[in-house]
Amino acid sequence: MRLPPHRARGARLAGLNKILLIGNAGSDPEMRYTPNGDAVADFRMAVNRSYNTRDGERREETEWFTVTAWGRLAEQVNQYVVKGRRAYVEGRLRSRAFMGNDGQPRVANEVVAERVLFLDRAGSAAASGSEVSPQSATQGAPQESQSEVEDLPW
Repeated sequence: MRLPPHRARGARLAGLNKILLIGNAGSDPEMRYTPNGDAVADFRMAVNRSYNTRDGERREETEWFTVTAWGRLAEQVNQYVVKGRRAYVEGRLRSRAFMGNDGQPRVANEVVAERVLFLDRAGSAAASGSEVSPQSATQGAPQESQSEVEDLPW
């Protein structure tokens, strides 16, 4: 994109931290509350990728993500996500530094969910594309973006 001459010099573009995932929950959510009462739910999500090697061999690899939801979205995730359930997660990537049990510094990456769409029927992790009861969440993480849980219209 070319900027107009009066904006080309010294123009600053806002940063972007957005991640979109479609996969299956690898665990049931773990729900907890912060000391000030904010709901937090974490779950693991597996995302598969298929590709062909140069020899024409089809391969599949799985990437695992930790997904964290806050507030009303955390409560919805805790209620509707079960291991194996297919979902679309939209959020941002966050890195946390911590000290491991061995005393070595570690970094963990997690997806802070801003939106979750269920791609299968509640109670049936194998079904796909079915409508679930519409749910919406309007409260996100403290000082975070607004969050919502939605269902696809089909």
